[in-house]
Amino acid sequence: MILLNKAYWNKRYANNKIGWDIGSISTPLKEYFDQLTDRSLKILIPGAGNAYEAEYLMSLGFSNVHLLDISDGAITSFSNRVVGFPKSQLHNEDFFEHSNTYDLIIEQTFFCAISRALRRSYVDKCYGLLKGDGKLVGLLWNHEFDMEEPPYGGSKSEYRSLFQPPFNIEIMEEAYNSIKPRAGRELFVKLTKHD
Repeated sequence: MILLNKAYWNKRYANNKIGWDIGSISTPLKEYFDQLTDRSLKILIPGAGNAYEAEYLMSLGFSNVHLLDISDGAITSFSNRVVGFPKSQLHNEDFFEHSNTYDLIIEQTFFCAISRALRRSYVDKCYGLLKGDGKLVGLLWNHEFDMEEPPYGGSKSEYRSLFQPPFNIEIMEEAYNSIKPRAGRELFVKLTKHD
């Protein structure tokens, strides 16, 4: 069994073994961010990697965006690339040990990178990190991968059973605007925390 710890992820970044990284923000998330009007939202991007999402949000005027990644290599790379991003909003730690509260959590290739055994813990942790009417928004694979290491896929039926409850599923549909290599294989999700 592969130990998905800090050393594992640092090695993947050091060896540029990051096939999930498309080099820019994904279209579904870009279009979601474009329609947000409240620039004061406190946003967390867990497993942020190169965090093109945070860079884009910053360009739109969102100033309360927090990145979290267990890989110090990923955090350092982002910090070097996006000069001026507040250091206090960069969290080099394990997601499951993070403590704070947010209005919005962005899911982009993090859920598929953790062990399947931790999926229920991920749901519980997101619930705990979100404020009363907070939202979990992003993309989940609607595709199974036959691999021993990440990414791990999943299905709509699995996600429904995991997230509902404690979340209200507002949207969980095939993304109509996926990038071409992912077309028909990912779901756009918008989940609201139940109090």
